[in-house]
Amino acid sequence: MLRGSKVGLRARYTTDIEILQAELYDDVVTRSRADSRAWRPLSPDSSASPYRIAEPTDDAACFSVIELDPENLAGEALLWGIDLHNRKAHLGISLRPAFRGRGLGADVVRVLCHYGFVVLGLQRLQIETLSDNAAMIASATKNGFKREGVIRRSAWVTGAFADELLMGLLADEWSSNGAESAT
Repeated sequence: MLRGSKVGLRARYTTDIEILQAELYDDVVTRSRADSRAWRPLSPDSSASPYRIAEPTDDAACFSVIELDPENLAGEALLWGIDLHNRKAHLGISLRPAFRGRGLGADVVRVLCHYGFVVLGLQRLQIETLSDNAAMIASATKNGFKREGVIRRSAWVTGAFADELLMGLLADEWSSNGAESAT
């Protein structure tokens, strides 16, 4: 397990699937805000479920987020679009409703940065998030991510187009921000 000060990132367990499916996927509005693909009904045991346990791949690292004290499943985190040639990846997190607003997001982002920069040796991490996602923007900013631009009306979210904010962080910026203590 990769540990931060408040959270740990570990492999997904079978017991995580139903909880994540019910609280993160089956909430259509939340899922539509978190995923660029159209929502469709899926059962937790579907091979198309985003929470299914799959063999590791080179282009994605999916984690379950565990609150450390007390130890509870708090959500999911991932690096996706991992490009080992260009040494970059995208970062995403989603916390269960009961775990939002408790300061866990910034710690999850910090641990994902540690994984990307220290474990994988990446040069760049980036986040695309809806421009009104204040929690993700704050978590990213606390970890040194810089606003790089707005992708205008690029996301179709429950009946309307929304802007996305592009944020990036480079490895040498990470090293200089003092946040590399996640282990």
